[in-house]
Amino acid sequence: DDSTGSNSISAAENKQAMAIRARKQSKAMSIAISPGKQIAMNGFMLWMSGKHLNIFSISITTMAIMNPVKGILSVPNAFRSCEDPDGKVDLTSSKALFLLMNLAWLGVGLYKMATMKLLPLTSADWEGSVVWKHVMETSSIPP
Repeated sequence: DDSTGSNSISAAENKQAMAIRARKQSKAMSIAISPGKQIAMNGFMLWMSGKHLNIFSISITTMAIMNPVKGILSVPNAFRSCEDPDGKVDLTSSKALFLLMNLAWLGVGLYKMATMKLLPLTSADWEGSVVWKHVMETSSIPP
């Protein structure tokens, strides 16, 4: 009779441990999706700031570049509260989704920089590094 009592206690503890793992997995997914919620808000702010160079558009664009970079660099710290000492909570998919969301957010910021002509994307942007040939002689006859 004593063995059934210990079985019911261990079953209850197992059920509680599974519930804790499920909550940690759910919290990890909510952390992973959080950059995605900021993409829409920052995209709207970037759109409202316009294409012209002014202090507002530069600060918004800087925020759209720096925040995802900080997020990418803080992946291990972001999920520290969701880690399980037994290692039974799989955080790989949550970390991958978090990284993907931050890369998408970074892409939005880089696109904004390109539309403001702040990224060197055309050949004219690299004109200073072109080596020009020295012409030895000239002719008035067209080629």
